[in-house]
Amino acid sequence: MAGEQLRLARLAHGYSLEEVGELIGATRQFIHQLETGSRSPSDEVVDALADVLGVTPAFLAQPIPSTVRPEQCHFRGHITRPASITSQVLARGTLLDKFVAAIEVHLELPAVSFPDLPAATAEEIEQAAEEARRYWGLGTTGPITSMMRVVENAGAVVTYFGDLSDRVDAFSMDRRRPIIVRSSLKESLCRQRFDFAHECGHLIMHRGMQTGDRATEDQAHRFASAFLFPRGAVLREFPRGRAINWRALFELKLRWKMSVRALVRRGYDLGLLTPAQYRTANIHLVKTGQAKVETYDADDALPVEQPELLPSALSALADAVVGGAGAIGREIGLAPAMLELITGSSFPEPGPSINDPKVVRLRPM
Repeated sequence: MAGEQLRLARLAHGYSLEEVGELIGATRQFIHQLETGSRSPSDEVVDALADVLGVTPAFLAQPIPSTVRPEQCHFRGHITRPASITSQVLARGTLLDKFVAAIEVHLELPAVSFPDLPAATAEEIEQAAEEARRYWGLGTTGPITSMMRVVENAGAVVTYFGDLSDRVDAFSMDRRRPIIVRSSLKESLCRQRFDFAHECGHLIMHRGMQTGDRATEDQAHRFASAFLFPRGAVLREFPRGRAINWRALFELKLRWKMSVRALVRRGYDLGLLTPAQYRTANIHLVKTGQAKVETYDADDALPVEQPELLPSALSALADAVVGGAGAIGREIGLAPAMLELITGSSFPEPGPSINDPKVVRLRPM
């Protein structure tokens, strides 16, 4: 047994050593010994572990060549995130990365096209956001129709972890093919779009950098605001005056699909609101119960955007490969339970192996 594989599968579920031991009727010490390689399991134990962890016995025998490293993972959420949550996310990210690579053996996904635009100062970030818009053909004068399509057309795979901790809003992995994962616990279109723009900021400005500190988070926040609502458009459309024009701000929310709180911060950053106005606006949002959920957030007027690339790939595989994506998962050691955990999609029990002579292999699209 490869002990690191057992640990990877355990962490992906967020299980402790004791919890895995209880699932198979063993002690915490026994599971620890298996992970460190100081003890070898019987075939029956391997089968039991594979069953409760959603992997195949073969998975537990072969180490993954490349795991996701902390510096390749950018988190949006609480900086005080527990180490256990970080470990869980890195484990799932490693498995999802491996699954996406297996998919690409059969399908040609969109080319990865995230520009490399290092930026640190406010002016550099404003320029990087505008350059990224031009790079992707979005212009700098109007709202972005779908942030989901922007990141997927740029080659990123987007998925949801339904049970992700509320201490993590979203995170991205700067791998050969970027992966963006968002918690489905927070379903607001404006927040969703800001999360995606924030992750774009990391992937564009912070390539190869360790992030998660206040400085890089603030930089990604500024990028997200500038990407969603470019400076020139803000100067044209943001309401001026001594009093906060809430009606105009909510109209901007519907047009640009940004939260009013983010719009207020955007106006403040560009000098259109004074510090006193900025404080007053935030106090008003808190007092009116809109600090987290604002007007229109729960309305049909602003439905959340849904991933298209990964679901489309899974659907295409169902038609092109015997056993579909589930069979591909099995070839890399992932059973349906684990595939559901890392993709948010449901998988039937796999059929024949993809090495079966009846397999129809899909040529690149």
